[in-house]
Amino acid sequence: MHQVTSDMGHRRRGMVREQLLPQGITDEGVLKVLGRVPRHLFVDHALQAQAYSANALPIGYGQTISQPISVARMTQALQVQDGHCVLEIGTGSGYQAAVLAEMGAEVYSVERIKPLYLAALDRLTRLRYFQVKLKLDDGTLGWPENGPYDRILITAGGPKVPEPLLRQLADPGILVMPLEENGTQRIVRIRRERTRWYKQDMGPARFVSLIGTYGSRG
Repeated sequence: MHQVTSDMGHRRRGMVREQLLPQGITDEGVLKVLGRVPRHLFVDHALQAQAYSANALPIGYGQTISQPISVARMTQALQVQDGHCVLEIGTGSGYQAAVLAEMGAEVYSVERIKPLYLAALDRLTRLRYFQVKLKLDDGTLGWPENGPYDRILITAGGPKVPEPLLRQLADPGILVMPLEENGTQRIVRIRRERTRWYKQDMGPARFVSLIGTYGSRG
């Protein structure tokens, strides 16, 4: 077991060195956290050997655990600080939520697919990520009871930001999401500051589609 754990740690450090640093991830906090969170424990046992490759991996029900570089870019764009209250839309395997928790955030994450929700709940509990709270629901509606949120991260692509999520963003606050236009996706960072909104293009993306009342598909 010690040898397996050591090998995974070596692969994780290699992922940071060979994938994240060369592709513009400069935030030291993000690099440290991605080098620490055991990504291989967020995929099926049969896929663990591929956990630190550059690929997205299937987690069932048409969903994936995003590429390490995608997780790093989204996390870096979000500019999470210790103590932030963060809403995540699309729990999936729970990996991104664990990354946000390791950044010092109190995380509220919404997942619409019950088996993924249950698996993530079990996994995050076993790994002692108690600062992550999960909800089974339509993520495009957010989780208004715990808002407003300092940061909102949407891990699926849609044609526009769901209106309920904009209402749940604190002022000041940052929302990051892949937006779809003409068949392509771009990560956008939306900053709310003194009742004004600022939008910034953060580069290309490739995520599953956002499904829900305010998503690309209802």
